[in-house]
Amino acid sequence: MTGETNLASLLSSLSPELMAGEFVFCTVKNISYAEAAGLSPLASFHEREGLTLVLSRDRADGAGIDYAGVFSCITLRVHSSLDAVGLTAAVSGKLADRGISANVVAAYYHDHIFVPCESAAGALAALQEFGSL
Repeated sequence: MTGETNLASLLSSLSPELMAGEFVFCTVKNISYAEAAGLSPLASFHEREGLTLVLSRDRADGAGIDYAGVFSCITLRVHSSLDAVGLTAAVSGKLADRGISANVVAAYYHDHIFVPCESAAGALAALQEFGSL
């Protein structure tokens, strides 16, 4: 099953959905993916400086892991292709126009936009505007 590549189609059918919970980005050193699995990360990425984890705030707090901000996650329910061009730019541009920071994580089927918790309602409303164009 392949995802959508046409930008106009993607934007008109984003179907953004606010995921329940609060999430944090953190980094841990000297830990393997297997060891990190016990923290049930939503996402991970190995960087030179350490293993970046996206965790529920509760998990990070429970493990005593430091983080800088707390985020809400908006999932774009449209099945976007990893080869699609312009989706990230359009979404981040729309949010930037409203002064909302966006951390985008692309997965196989969907894109996930992490925004500061206090901006979640405004970000969701902004992304829903694409469907009314």
